[in-house]
Amino acid sequence: MRPLSVRGQLVRQGLLAVVGIFVLAPVWVLFTMATDGSMTGYPDGFHLFPAPFTLDHVADALRADFVDFGFLGLLRNSLLVSCAAALVSTAFGATMAYAFARLRFPGERAGLVAILLGAFLPPIALGLPLFVLVITVEKNVPALQAFGLRDSTVSLAILYATFALPLAIWLMRAAFRAVPADLEAAAFVDGASRFTAFRTITLPLAMPSILVTALVSFLLAYTEFALAWMFIESEKNVTLAMVLAMETTGFFTANWSLTAAYGLLMAVPVVVVFVVLQRFLLRGALAGAMDD
Repeated sequence: MRPLSVRGQLVRQGLLAVVGIFVLAPVWVLFTMATDGSMTGYPDGFHLFPAPFTLDHVADALRADFVDFGFLGLLRNSLLVSCAAALVSTAFGATMAYAFARLRFPGERAGLVAILLGAFLPPIALGLPLFVLVITVEKNVPALQAFGLRDSTVSLAILYATFALPLAIWLMRAAFRAVPADLEAAAFVDGASRFTAFRTITLPLAMPSILVTALVSFLLAYTEFALAWMFIESEKNVTLAMVLAMETTGFFTANWSLTAAYGLLMAVPVVVVFVVLQRFLLRGALAGAMDD
């Protein structure tokens, strides 16, 4: 590969700097809004630095006085729903993606097209029919009615997993197809079953892509609020995304500093999850390079 000239290096570094500013600028604005003591309502303009600097808005967000269980309870609900949705969509999506990647059966292409169309549908478009289905099932099953299926974090986890499943299938199907089929064929010759070959060969090699799929599913569930407001009525089941949407209601009257503080705090678990998954991704990439 021919090395870049000094001019080429400068152009590349300049483009990377522009992309970095484009990505980091909204985060910095969010930080300044959350820590600006002079902002009490609608922002009057862009401030490069908070003046005066204060953590009162962050403290108010952490208290979350409008709910009995505070910020930690909101975070617990969000993480519970998001992790459950990511786990369910990834587990079911992996089995279906493997079938579409390795097996040949009638209706395979039609099924893939139907799944792709499902990935393009916005969740709110199916909110009303899903609401009708959930309350119908709840009314006809006494145990679910006593449990309160509709107004629960369980219903949210199921709904979010359903919407994340089509995208998960397509992402993991590509990952499984990238694993050479000859490796599984060699395992079959040694007497391994298809499930054993999938568990011991294909799944570990595709793990980095599976973790990316789990992260995408987690983010879809963690940031969704429209369906949550349609299903959730009890205060104990409110999520952080619902609170963030509630704080922005009333464009000229909302407390934008408090909204920014909630947004800043809400981003912290996402960063932590990404850092944890990134370590596993790097391990998988390095292991694959060593095997080669």
